Amino acid sequence: MSGLRAQGPYALVIPSVGRPSLDRLLETVAALDTDASHPGPVEIVVVDDRREPAETGTRLAPLMPTVDGEPVRVVRGYGRGPAAARNRGWRAVDDSVEWIAFLDDDVELPTTWARDLATDLAACPPEVAASQGRITVPLPTDRAPTDWARNTASLQEADWATADMAYRRRVLEEVGGLDERFPRAYREDADLALRVRLAGYRLVRGHRNILHPVRPADDWVSQRVQAGNADNALMRRLHGPHWREQAQAPAGAFGWHVATTTAAALAAIGTVGWMAGSRGAGRIAGAGIVAWSALYGRFLGRRLAPGPRPGDPEFPAELRRMALTSATIPPSAVRHRVRGWMQHRSTGPWPVRPRAVLFDRDGTLVHDVPYNGDPDQVDPVDGARGLLERVRAAGLGTAVVTNQSGVARGLVSRDQVDAVNERIDRLLGPFDSWQVCPHGPAENCPCRKPRPGMVLAAAKALGVRPEECVLIGDIGADIEAAQSAGARSVLVPTHVTRPEEVSDAPVTAPDLATAVELVLDWSSGRQQAPAATLTSTLTSTQDGEQSTT
Repeated sequence: MSGLRAQGPYALVIPSVGRPSLDRLLETVAALDTDASHPGPVEIVVVDDRREPAETGTRLAPLMPTVDGEPVRVVRGYGRGPAAARNRGWRAVDDSVEWIAFLDDDVELPTTWARDLATDLAACPPEVAASQGRITVPLPTDRAPTDWARNTASLQEADWATADMAYRRRVLEEVGGLDERFPRAYREDADLALRVRLAGYRLVRGHRNILHPVRPADDWVSQRVQAGNADNALMRRLHGPHWREQAQAPAGAFGWHVATTTAAALAAIGTVGWMAGSRGAGRIAGAGIVAWSALYGRFLGRRLAPGPRPGDPEFPAELRRMALTSATIPPSAVRHRVRGWMQHRSTGPWPVRPRAVLFDRDGTLVHDVPYNGDPDQVDPVDGARGLLERVRAAGLGTAVVTNQSGVARGLVSRDQVDAVNERIDRLLGPFDSWQVCPHGPAENCPCRKPRPGMVLAAAKALGVRPEECVLIGDIGADIEAAQSAGARSVLVPTHVTRPEEVSDAPVTAPDLATAVELVLDWSSGRQQAPAATLTSTLTSTQDGEQSTT
Protein backbone atom coordinates (compact mmCIF):
# COMPACT_ATOMS: atom_id res chain seq x y z
CA MET A 1 0.00 0.00 0.00
CA SER A 2 1.64 3.23 -1.12
CA GLY A 3 1.84 6.32 1.09
CA LEU A 4 -0.86 8.92 0.53
CA ARG A 5 -1.43 12.44 1.76
CA ALA A 6 -4.29 12.85 4.20
CA GLN A 7 -6.13 15.52 2.21
CA GLY A 8 -6.05 17.36 -1.07
CA PRO A 9 -8.17 18.86 -3.87
CA TYR A 10 -11.20 16.98 -5.05
CA ALA A 11 -13.28 16.70 -8.21
CA LEU A 12 -16.94 15.79 -8.62
CA VAL A 13 -17.84 13.00 -11.04
CA ILE A 14 -21.53 12.62 -11.86
CA PRO A 15 -22.79 9.95 -14.30
CA SER A 16 -26.14 10.84 -15.85
CA VAL A 17 -28.64 9.67 -18.43
CA GLY A 18 -30.14 13.14 -18.67
CA ARG A 19 -32.75 12.98 -15.91
CA PRO A 20 -34.24 16.37 -14.90
CA SER A 21 -32.83 15.80 -11.41
CA LEU A 22 -29.34 16.53 -12.77
CA ASP A 23 -30.16 20.23 -13.11
CA ARG A 24 -31.38 20.32 -9.52
CA LEU A 25 -28.18 18.65 -8.30
CA LEU A 26 -26.02 21.15 -10.18
CA GLU A 27 -28.06 24.00 -8.72
CA THR A 28 -27.20 22.73 -5.24
CA VAL A 29 -23.54 22.37 -6.25
CA ALA A 30 -23.49 25.99 -7.41
CA ALA A 31 -24.99 27.08 -4.06
CA LEU A 32 -22.36 25.36 -1.89
CA ASP A 33 -20.90 27.42 0.93
CA THR A 34 -17.12 27.40 0.41
CA ASP A 35 -14.06 29.35 1.51
CA ALA A 36 -10.28 28.99 1.43
CA SER A 37 -10.31 26.39 4.21
CA HIS A 38 -13.32 24.53 2.82
CA PRO A 39 -13.00 24.80 -0.97
CA GLY A 40 -15.36 23.62 -3.63
CA PRO A 41 -14.42 21.07 -6.30
CA VAL A 42 -11.59 21.94 -8.64
CA GLU A 43 -13.42 20.14 -11.44
CA ILE A 44 -16.96 18.95 -12.10
CA VAL A 45 -17.27 16.21 -14.72
CA VAL A 46 -20.71 15.07 -15.86
CA VAL A 47 -20.57 11.82 -17.80
CA ASP A 48 -23.27 11.69 -20.46
CA ASP A 49 -24.16 8.00 -20.31
CA ARG A 50 -27.08 7.97 -22.71
CA ARG A 51 -26.91 5.21 -25.30
CA GLU A 52 -27.12 7.19 -28.53
CA PRO A 53 -25.08 6.74 -31.71
CA ALA A 54 -22.63 9.55 -32.38
CA GLU A 55 -24.21 10.58 -35.67
CA THR A 56 -27.71 11.03 -34.19
CA GLY A 57 -27.07 11.89 -30.56
CA THR A 58 -27.18 15.37 -29.09
CA ARG A 59 -24.92 16.44 -26.27
CA LEU A 60 -26.26 16.52 -22.76
CA ALA A 61 -26.72 20.15 -21.82
CA PRO A 62 -27.55 20.44 -18.12
CA LEU A 63 -27.72 23.67 -16.20
CA MET A 64 -24.11 24.76 -16.01
CA PRO A 65 -22.82 26.36 -12.83
CA THR A 66 -19.18 27.42 -12.88
CA VAL A 67 -16.16 26.38 -10.85
CA ASP A 68 -13.64 29.23 -10.64
CA GLY A 69 -15.20 30.67 -13.76
CA GLU A 70 -15.06 27.44 -15.75
CA PRO A 71 -18.24 25.55 -16.74
CA VAL A 72 -19.04 21.96 -15.87
CA ARG A 73 -17.34 19.59 -18.28
CA VAL A 74 -19.44 16.96 -20.06
CA VAL A 75 -17.74 13.82 -21.39
CA ARG A 76 -19.27 10.87 -23.21
CA GLY A 77 -20.06 7.70 -21.33
CA TYR A 78 -21.38 5.59 -24.27
CA GLY A 79 -24.37 4.09 -22.43
CA ARG A 80 -22.39 1.33 -20.69
CA GLY A 81 -23.78 1.90 -17.21
CA PRO A 82 -22.68 3.79 -14.10
CA ALA A 83 -19.54 1.73 -13.40
CA ALA A 84 -18.02 2.47 -16.82
CA ALA A 85 -19.31 6.06 -16.65
CA ARG A 86 -17.64 6.70 -13.31
CA ASN A 87 -14.38 5.29 -14.66
CA ARG A 88 -14.71 7.54 -17.68
CA GLY A 89 -15.27 10.49 -15.36
CA TRP A 90 -12.43 10.04 -12.89
CA ARG A 91 -9.95 9.25 -15.63
CA ALA A 92 -10.91 12.51 -17.34
CA VAL A 93 -9.97 14.50 -14.22
CA ASP A 94 -6.56 16.13 -14.00
CA ASP A 95 -3.92 13.79 -12.54
CA SER A 96 -3.08 16.24 -9.76
CA VAL A 97 -6.52 15.87 -8.15
CA GLU A 98 -6.20 13.62 -5.12
CA TRP A 99 -9.84 12.82 -4.34
CA ILE A 100 -12.71 11.84 -6.63
CA ALA A 101 -16.13 12.50 -5.11
CA PHE A 102 -18.80 10.44 -6.86
CA LEU A 103 -22.40 11.66 -6.77
CA ASP A 104 -25.54 10.22 -8.34
CA ASP A 105 -27.49 12.59 -10.57
CA ASP A 106 -30.66 12.32 -8.47
CA VAL A 107 -29.30 13.60 -5.15
CA GLU A 108 -29.29 17.09 -3.67
CA LEU A 109 -26.56 18.72 -1.58
CA PRO A 110 -27.08 20.97 1.46
CA THR A 111 -25.11 24.22 1.34
CA THR A 112 -22.76 22.84 4.02
CA TRP A 113 -21.76 19.77 1.99
CA ALA A 114 -18.43 21.13 0.73
CA ARG A 115 -17.40 22.21 4.23
CA ASP A 116 -18.39 18.85 5.67
CA LEU A 117 -16.59 16.96 2.89
CA ALA A 118 -13.38 18.91 3.55
CA THR A 119 -13.64 17.99 7.22
CA ASP A 120 -14.29 14.33 6.39
CA LEU A 121 -11.32 14.10 4.01
CA ALA A 122 -8.97 15.87 6.38
CA ALA A 123 -9.81 13.24 9.00
CA CYS A 124 -8.76 10.36 6.71
CA PRO A 125 -5.35 8.89 7.58
CA PRO A 126 -3.22 7.43 4.76
CA GLU A 127 -4.65 3.92 5.15
CA VAL A 128 -8.20 5.19 4.48
CA ALA A 129 -9.03 4.94 0.78
CA ALA A 130 -12.56 6.31 0.78
CA SER A 131 -15.13 8.26 2.78
CA GLN A 132 -18.86 7.66 2.44
CA GLY A 133 -21.47 10.35 2.95
CA ARG A 134 -24.68 9.81 4.84
CA ILE A 135 -27.86 9.57 2.78
CA THR A 136 -31.27 10.86 3.83
CA VAL A 137 -34.34 9.73 1.88
CA PRO A 138 -37.37 11.91 2.66
CA LEU A 139 -40.46 9.76 3.21
CA PRO A 140 -44.09 10.90 3.64
CA THR A 141 -45.10 11.83 7.17
CA ASP A 142 -48.87 11.43 6.69
CA ARG A 143 -48.88 7.80 5.52
CA ALA A 144 -46.72 4.72 5.24
CA PRO A 145 -44.26 4.68 2.32
CA THR A 146 -44.81 2.68 -0.84
CA ASP A 147 -42.70 -0.34 -1.77
CA TRP A 148 -40.62 1.77 -4.17
CA ALA A 149 -40.08 4.47 -1.55
CA ARG A 150 -38.91 1.86 0.96
CA ASN A 151 -36.59 0.43 -1.67
CA THR A 152 -35.03 3.88 -2.16
CA ALA A 153 -34.87 4.42 1.61
CA SER A 154 -32.71 1.30 1.94
CA LEU A 155 -29.86 3.47 0.62
CA GLN A 156 -29.75 5.08 4.05
CA GLU A 157 -28.26 1.87 5.47
CA ALA A 158 -26.24 0.83 2.41
CA ASP A 159 -22.50 0.41 2.75
CA TRP A 160 -20.18 2.17 0.31
CA ALA A 161 -22.92 3.52 -1.96
CA THR A 162 -21.51 5.77 -4.68
CA ALA A 163 -24.50 8.08 -4.37
CA ASP A 164 -21.97 10.03 -2.24
CA MET A 165 -18.57 8.36 -2.04
CA ALA A 166 -15.14 9.99 -2.19
CA TYR A 167 -12.19 7.80 -3.24
CA ARG A 168 -8.50 8.59 -3.43
CA ARG A 169 -7.58 8.70 -7.08
CA ARG A 170 -4.40 6.69 -6.59
CA VAL A 171 -6.40 3.88 -5.01
CA LEU A 172 -8.77 3.82 -7.98
CA GLU A 173 -5.74 3.55 -10.27
CA GLU A 174 -4.25 0.80 -8.13
CA VAL A 175 -7.33 -1.45 -8.28
CA GLY A 176 -8.32 -0.56 -11.87
CA GLY A 177 -11.39 1.49 -10.98
CA LEU A 178 -14.90 0.08 -10.99
CA ASP A 179 -15.62 -3.23 -12.68
CA GLU A 180 -17.35 -2.24 -15.92
CA ARG A 181 -18.97 -5.66 -16.26
CA PHE A 182 -21.60 -4.44 -13.77
CA PRO A 183 -24.03 -2.74 -16.18
CA ARG A 184 -26.47 -1.35 -13.59
CA ALA A 185 -26.34 0.85 -10.52
CA TYR A 186 -26.22 -2.30 -8.42
CA ARG A 187 -23.35 -4.12 -6.71
CA GLU A 188 -20.67 -2.22 -8.63
CA ASP A 189 -19.98 -0.08 -5.56
CA ALA A 190 -19.86 -3.10 -3.23
CA ASP A 191 -17.43 -4.87 -5.58
CA LEU A 192 -15.14 -1.83 -5.65
CA ALA A 193 -15.21 -1.58 -1.86
CA LEU A 194 -14.29 -5.26 -1.50
CA ARG A 195 -11.34 -4.98 -3.87
CA VAL A 196 -10.10 -1.83 -2.15
CA ARG A 197 -10.25 -3.53 1.25
CA LEU A 198 -8.44 -6.57 -0.15
CA ALA A 199 -5.71 -4.17 -1.31
CA GLY A 200 -5.14 -3.26 2.35
CA TYR A 201 -7.11 -0.05 2.71
CA ARG A 202 -9.96 1.01 4.99
CA LEU A 203 -13.24 2.72 4.10
CA VAL A 204 -15.00 5.01 6.58
CA ARG A 205 -18.27 6.87 6.97
CA GLY A 206 -18.04 10.63 7.10
CA HIS A 207 -20.37 13.13 8.70
CA ARG A 208 -21.55 14.97 5.58
CA ASN A 209 -25.10 14.39 4.43
CA ILE A 210 -27.00 14.40 1.14
CA LEU A 211 -30.69 14.26 0.27
CA HIS A 212 -31.89 11.48 -2.03
CA PRO A 213 -35.53 12.12 -3.06
CA VAL A 214 -37.69 9.22 -4.19
CA ARG A 215 -37.84 9.64 -7.93
CA PRO A 216 -41.03 8.89 -9.88
CA ALA A 217 -41.47 5.31 -11.06
CA ASP A 218 -44.05 3.30 -12.95
CA ASP A 219 -45.91 0.19 -11.76
CA TRP A 220 -43.25 -2.22 -13.03
CA VAL A 221 -40.11 -0.73 -11.54
CA SER A 222 -39.79 -3.48 -8.92
CA GLN A 223 -40.01 -6.02 -11.74
CA ARG A 224 -37.19 -4.37 -13.70
CA VAL A 225 -34.80 -4.18 -10.75
CA GLN A 226 -34.78 -7.98 -10.63
CA ALA A 227 -32.13 -7.76 -13.36
CA GLY A 228 -29.76 -7.14 -10.46
CA ASN A 229 -29.88 -10.88 -9.77
CA ALA A 230 -27.44 -11.30 -12.66
CA ASP A 231 -25.07 -8.95 -10.83
CA ASN A 232 -25.43 -11.09 -7.70
CA ALA A 233 -24.25 -14.02 -9.80
CA LEU A 234 -21.23 -11.96 -10.89
CA MET A 235 -20.47 -11.06 -7.26
CA ARG A 236 -20.51 -14.74 -6.31
CA ARG A 237 -18.23 -15.59 -9.21
CA LEU A 238 -15.74 -12.86 -8.26
CA HIS A 239 -15.84 -13.09 -4.46
CA GLY A 240 -17.09 -16.58 -3.62
CA PRO A 241 -20.21 -17.92 -1.88
CA HIS A 242 -19.76 -15.71 1.19
CA TRP A 243 -19.64 -12.44 -0.71
CA ARG A 244 -22.68 -11.04 1.13
CA GLU A 245 -20.93 -11.26 4.48
CA GLN A 246 -17.78 -9.70 3.03
CA ALA A 247 -19.73 -6.89 1.36
CA GLN A 248 -22.01 -6.39 4.38
CA ALA A 249 -24.99 -6.92 2.07
CA PRO A 250 -28.28 -8.13 3.59
CA ALA A 251 -29.60 -11.55 2.63
CA GLY A 252 -32.05 -11.59 -0.24
CA ALA A 253 -35.22 -13.54 -0.90
CA PHE A 254 -33.88 -15.61 -3.77
CA GLY A 255 -34.58 -18.95 -2.08
CA TRP A 256 -38.25 -18.03 -1.73
CA HIS A 257 -38.34 -16.95 -5.38
CA VAL A 258 -36.94 -20.34 -6.42
CA ALA A 259 -39.61 -22.12 -4.37
CA THR A 260 -42.40 -19.96 -5.83
CA THR A 261 -41.16 -20.45 -9.39
CA THR A 262 -40.84 -24.20 -8.86
CA ALA A 263 -44.41 -24.38 -7.56
CA ALA A 264 -45.66 -22.45 -10.59
CA ALA A 265 -43.75 -24.77 -12.91
CA LEU A 266 -45.23 -27.86 -11.22
CA ALA A 267 -48.71 -26.38 -11.52
CA ALA A 268 -48.20 -25.68 -15.23
CA ILE A 269 -46.64 -29.07 -16.01
CA GLY A 270 -49.27 -30.90 -14.02
CA THR A 271 -52.09 -29.03 -15.72
CA VAL A 272 -50.75 -29.94 -19.16
CA GLY A 273 -50.48 -33.58 -18.11
CA TRP A 274 -53.97 -33.57 -16.58
CA MET A 275 -55.42 -32.14 -19.80
CA ALA A 276 -53.67 -34.99 -21.62
CA GLY A 277 -55.49 -37.51 -19.43
CA SER A 278 -52.95 -38.30 -16.66
CA ARG A 279 -54.59 -38.60 -13.22
CA GLY A 280 -51.26 -38.37 -11.42
CA ALA A 281 -50.54 -35.14 -13.24
CA GLY A 282 -53.73 -33.67 -11.84
CA ARG A 283 -52.48 -34.25 -8.29
CA ILE A 284 -49.18 -32.62 -9.19
CA ALA A 285 -51.06 -29.64 -10.63
CA GLY A 286 -53.17 -29.32 -7.50
CA ALA A 287 -50.15 -29.46 -5.21
CA GLY A 288 -48.35 -26.89 -7.33
CA ILE A 289 -51.34 -24.51 -7.30
CA VAL A 290 -51.71 -24.79 -3.54
CA ALA A 291 -47.99 -24.23 -2.94
CA TRP A 292 -47.83 -21.32 -5.36
CA SER A 293 -50.90 -19.68 -3.85
CA ALA A 294 -49.43 -19.93 -0.35
CA LEU A 295 -46.05 -18.57 -1.41
CA TYR A 296 -47.59 -15.80 -3.50
CA GLY A 297 -49.85 -14.81 -0.63
CA ARG A 298 -46.90 -14.72 1.76
CA PHE A 299 -44.84 -12.53 -0.59
CA LEU A 300 -47.74 -10.18 -1.32
CA GLY A 301 -48.56 -9.82 2.37
CA ARG A 302 -44.97 -9.05 3.33
CA ARG A 303 -44.79 -6.33 0.69
CA LEU A 304 -48.15 -4.77 1.57
CA ALA A 305 -47.79 -4.83 5.36
CA PRO A 306 -45.38 -1.87 5.74
CA GLY A 307 -47.08 0.19 3.03
CA PRO A 308 -50.15 2.40 2.69
CA ARG A 309 -53.23 1.16 4.52
CA PRO A 310 -56.81 0.80 3.23
CA GLY A 311 -58.30 4.28 3.20
CA ASP A 312 -55.04 5.96 2.18
CA PRO A 313 -55.30 7.65 -1.22
CA GLU A 314 -52.26 5.70 -2.40
CA PHE A 315 -53.56 2.29 -1.32
CA PRO A 316 -55.56 1.20 -4.44
CA ALA A 317 -52.64 1.93 -6.78
CA GLU A 318 -50.16 0.24 -4.42
CA LEU A 319 -52.39 -2.83 -4.10
CA ARG A 320 -52.57 -3.13 -7.89
CA ARG A 321 -48.79 -2.78 -8.23
CA MET A 322 -48.05 -5.29 -5.50
CA ALA A 323 -50.62 -7.84 -6.74
CA LEU A 324 -49.19 -7.80 -10.25
CA THR A 325 -45.47 -7.70 -9.47
CA SER A 326 -45.62 -10.21 -6.61
CA ALA A 327 -46.64 -12.76 -9.23
CA THR A 328 -43.97 -11.82 -11.77
CA ILE A 329 -40.96 -11.03 -9.57
CA PRO A 330 -40.09 -14.64 -8.55
CA PRO A 331 -39.73 -16.07 -12.09
CA SER A 332 -38.00 -12.88 -13.22
CA ALA A 333 -35.49 -13.11 -10.37
CA VAL A 334 -34.76 -16.76 -11.17
CA ARG A 335 -34.41 -16.06 -14.89
CA HIS A 336 -31.93 -13.23 -14.32
CA ARG A 337 -29.90 -15.25 -11.82
CA VAL A 338 -29.61 -18.16 -14.25
CA ARG A 339 -28.65 -15.72 -16.99
CA GLY A 340 -25.96 -14.29 -14.72
CA TRP A 341 -24.62 -17.75 -13.88
CA MET A 342 -24.37 -18.62 -17.57
CA GLN A 343 -22.90 -15.27 -18.59
CA HIS A 344 -20.25 -15.18 -15.87
CA ARG A 345 -19.37 -18.86 -15.47
CA SER A 346 -15.84 -18.17 -16.78
CA THR A 347 -15.50 -14.52 -15.74
CA GLY A 348 -12.15 -13.64 -14.18
CA PRO A 349 -10.94 -10.77 -12.01
CA TRP A 350 -10.99 -7.10 -12.91
CA PRO A 351 -9.28 -5.37 -14.69
CA VAL A 352 -9.52 -7.57 -17.76
CA ARG A 353 -6.42 -8.01 -19.91
CA PRO A 354 -6.95 -7.72 -23.68
CA ARG A 355 -6.81 -10.90 -25.73
CA ALA A 356 -7.56 -9.39 -29.14
CA VAL A 357 -6.94 -6.19 -31.09
CA LEU A 358 -9.48 -4.94 -33.63
CA PHE A 359 -8.36 -2.44 -36.26
CA ASP A 360 -10.24 0.03 -38.39
CA ARG A 361 -9.05 -0.25 -41.97
CA ASP A 362 -8.85 3.09 -43.79
CA GLY A 363 -6.85 5.76 -42.02
CA THR A 364 -5.62 3.28 -39.40
CA LEU A 365 -3.97 0.30 -41.10
CA VAL A 366 -3.73 1.78 -44.60
CA HIS A 367 -3.73 5.32 -45.91
CA ASP A 368 -7.23 6.41 -46.82
CA VAL A 369 -8.09 6.34 -50.52
CA PRO A 370 -11.73 7.45 -50.92
CA TYR A 371 -13.93 4.48 -51.81
CA ASN A 372 -10.98 2.45 -52.95
CA GLY A 373 -11.77 -0.51 -55.21
CA ASP A 374 -8.26 -0.96 -56.60
CA PRO A 375 -5.88 -3.32 -54.71
CA ASP A 376 -2.90 -1.59 -56.32
CA GLN A 377 -3.72 1.60 -54.40
CA VAL A 378 -3.37 -0.09 -51.01
CA ASP A 379 -0.67 1.76 -49.05
CA PRO A 380 -0.06 0.50 -45.49
CA VAL A 381 0.67 2.97 -42.71
CA ASP A 382 4.38 3.16 -41.95
CA GLY A 383 5.49 0.32 -39.70
CA ALA A 384 2.09 -1.42 -39.72
CA ARG A 385 3.50 -4.81 -40.67
CA GLY A 386 6.02 -4.89 -37.84
CA LEU A 387 3.47 -3.66 -35.31
CA LEU A 388 1.03 -6.40 -36.29
CA GLU A 389 3.77 -8.98 -35.97
CA ARG A 390 4.37 -7.77 -32.39
CA VAL A 391 0.67 -8.07 -31.64
CA ARG A 392 0.54 -11.64 -32.95
CA ALA A 393 3.79 -12.56 -31.19
CA ALA A 394 2.16 -11.47 -27.92
CA GLY A 395 -0.56 -14.07 -28.51
CA LEU A 396 -3.32 -11.57 -29.26
CA GLY A 397 -5.97 -12.20 -31.87
CA THR A 398 -6.40 -9.69 -34.70
CA ALA A 399 -9.39 -8.56 -36.71
CA VAL A 400 -10.41 -5.75 -39.03
CA VAL A 401 -13.76 -3.98 -38.60
CA THR A 402 -14.53 -1.63 -41.46
CA ASN A 403 -17.47 0.37 -42.78
CA GLN A 404 -17.61 0.25 -46.59
CA SER A 405 -20.63 2.34 -47.49
CA GLY A 406 -19.28 2.76 -51.02
CA VAL A 407 -21.01 -0.53 -51.81
CA ALA A 408 -24.41 0.86 -50.81
CA ARG A 409 -23.68 4.12 -52.64
CA GLY A 410 -22.87 2.23 -55.87
CA LEU A 411 -19.31 3.60 -55.96
CA VAL A 412 -17.57 0.23 -55.56
CA SER A 413 -18.74 -3.36 -55.77
CA ARG A 414 -18.49 -5.87 -52.94
CA ASP A 415 -16.05 -7.87 -55.08
CA GLN A 416 -13.80 -4.80 -55.33
CA VAL A 417 -13.93 -4.30 -51.56
CA ASP A 418 -13.05 -7.96 -51.04
CA ALA A 419 -10.14 -7.65 -53.46
CA VAL A 420 -8.75 -4.68 -51.53
CA ASN A 421 -9.17 -6.58 -48.27
CA GLU A 422 -7.34 -9.60 -49.71
CA ARG A 423 -4.45 -7.32 -50.70
CA ILE A 424 -4.30 -5.89 -47.16
CA ASP A 425 -4.41 -9.40 -45.73
CA ARG A 426 -1.41 -10.39 -47.87
CA LEU A 427 0.56 -7.28 -46.90
CA LEU A 428 -0.31 -7.11 -43.19
CA GLY A 429 -2.08 -10.34 -42.31
CA PRO A 430 -3.23 -12.88 -41.95
CA PHE A 431 -5.99 -11.43 -39.79
CA ASP A 432 -8.06 -13.83 -37.74
CA SER A 433 -11.32 -12.19 -38.76
CA TRP A 434 -12.64 -9.63 -41.23
CA GLN A 435 -15.86 -7.78 -40.45
CA VAL A 436 -17.20 -5.62 -43.27
CA CYS A 437 -20.36 -3.50 -43.28
CA PRO A 438 -21.43 -2.63 -46.86
CA HIS A 439 -24.46 -0.60 -45.77
CA GLY A 440 -25.06 3.12 -45.96
CA PRO A 441 -26.00 5.47 -43.12
CA ALA A 442 -29.68 5.52 -44.09
CA GLU A 443 -30.01 1.73 -43.76
CA ASN A 444 -29.66 1.90 -39.95
CA CYS A 445 -28.06 -1.54 -39.78
CA PRO A 446 -26.74 -2.89 -36.46
CA CYS A 447 -23.28 -3.67 -37.86
CA ARG A 448 -22.34 -0.24 -39.19
CA LYS A 449 -20.06 1.69 -36.86
CA PRO A 450 -20.82 3.55 -34.55
CA ARG A 451 -23.16 0.66 -33.70
CA PRO A 452 -21.46 -2.27 -31.96
CA GLY A 453 -22.46 -5.11 -34.29
CA MET A 454 -19.10 -5.67 -35.98
CA VAL A 455 -17.19 -5.44 -32.70
CA LEU A 456 -19.45 -8.07 -31.14
CA ALA A 457 -19.18 -10.26 -34.24
CA ALA A 458 -15.39 -9.98 -34.23
CA ALA A 459 -15.21 -10.93 -30.55
CA LYS A 460 -17.39 -13.97 -31.20
CA ALA A 461 -15.30 -15.00 -34.21
CA LEU A 462 -12.11 -14.71 -32.13
CA GLY A 463 -13.58 -16.64 -29.22
CA VAL A 464 -13.15 -13.82 -26.69
CA ARG A 465 -15.45 -11.58 -24.68
CA PRO A 466 -16.06 -8.02 -25.94
CA GLU A 467 -14.31 -6.59 -22.85
CA GLU A 468 -11.22 -8.57 -23.87
CA CYS A 469 -10.95 -6.59 -27.12
CA VAL A 470 -9.33 -3.24 -27.92
CA LEU A 471 -10.34 -1.38 -31.06
CA ILE A 472 -7.86 1.03 -32.64
CA GLY A 473 -9.41 3.55 -35.03
CA ASP A 474 -9.16 7.10 -36.31
CA ILE A 475 -12.67 8.58 -35.98
CA GLY A 476 -15.39 8.83 -33.37
CA ALA A 477 -17.52 6.09 -34.94
CA ASP A 478 -14.74 3.58 -34.19
CA ILE A 479 -14.61 4.62 -30.54
CA GLU A 480 -18.40 4.67 -30.20
CA ALA A 481 -18.68 1.14 -31.61
CA ALA A 482 -16.04 -0.24 -29.25
CA GLN A 483 -17.36 1.46 -26.15
CA SER A 484 -20.96 0.50 -26.90
CA ALA A 485 -19.89 -3.13 -27.22
CA GLY A 486 -18.03 -3.02 -23.90
CA ALA A 487 -14.57 -3.09 -25.49
CA ARG A 488 -11.66 -0.72 -24.90
CA SER A 489 -10.61 1.73 -27.58
CA VAL A 490 -7.70 3.88 -28.67
CA LEU A 491 -8.21 6.81 -31.04
CA VAL A 492 -5.34 7.61 -33.40
CA PRO A 493 -6.47 10.90 -34.97
CA THR A 494 -5.75 11.90 -38.55
CA HIS A 495 -6.58 15.02 -40.53
CA VAL A 496 -10.23 13.87 -40.81
CA THR A 497 -10.74 13.42 -37.08
CA ARG A 498 -12.96 16.11 -35.60
CA PRO A 499 -11.74 17.97 -32.51
CA GLU A 500 -14.80 16.88 -30.53
CA GLU A 501 -14.03 13.25 -31.39
CA VAL A 502 -10.58 13.71 -29.90
CA SER A 503 -11.93 15.30 -26.72
CA ASP A 504 -14.62 12.62 -26.36
CA ALA A 505 -12.26 9.66 -26.74
CA PRO A 506 -11.34 7.93 -23.46
CA VAL A 507 -7.82 7.17 -24.77
CA THR A 508 -5.88 8.74 -27.63
CA ALA A 509 -2.46 8.08 -29.13
CA PRO A 510 -0.45 10.15 -31.61
CA ASP A 511 0.25 7.22 -33.93
CA LEU A 512 -0.39 3.53 -34.51
CA ALA A 513 2.89 2.52 -32.87
CA THR A 514 1.97 4.24 -29.59
CA ALA A 515 -1.50 2.71 -29.70
CA VAL A 516 -0.13 -0.80 -30.16
CA GLU A 517 2.40 -0.25 -27.36
CA LEU A 518 -0.46 0.73 -25.06
CA VAL A 519 -2.40 -2.43 -25.91
CA LEU A 520 0.66 -4.58 -25.31
CA ASP A 521 1.13 -2.89 -21.93
CA TRP A 522 -2.50 -3.60 -21.01
CA SER A 523 -2.28 -7.22 -22.13
CA SER A 524 0.85 -7.81 -20.08
CA GLY A 525 -0.50 -6.06 -17.00
CA ARG A 526 2.20 -3.38 -17.09
CA GLN A 527 -0.45 -0.67 -17.18
CA GLN A 528 -4.06 -0.86 -16.01
CA ALA A 529 -5.55 2.59 -16.53
CA PRO A 530 -5.71 4.38 -19.89
CA ALA A 531 -3.01 7.03 -20.02
CA ALA A 532 -2.14 7.89 -23.63
CA THR A 533 -2.59 11.49 -24.72
CA LEU A 534 -2.05 13.45 -27.88
CA THR A 535 1.24 15.24 -28.30
CA SER A 536 -0.09 17.78 -30.78
CA THR A 537 -3.23 19.74 -31.47
CA LEU A 538 -5.30 18.36 -34.32
CA THR A 539 -7.72 20.33 -36.46
CA SER A 540 -10.46 18.95 -38.63
CA THR A 541 -10.38 19.47 -42.37
CA GLN A 542 -13.60 17.63 -43.10
CA ASP A 543 -17.11 17.92 -41.70
CA GLY A 544 -18.62 14.78 -43.21
CA GLU A 545 -17.98 11.11 -42.58
CA GLN A 546 -14.68 9.61 -43.55
CA SER A 547 -14.89 8.81 -47.24
CA THR A 548 -14.63 5.05 -47.09
CA THR A 549 -16.94 4.52 -44.13
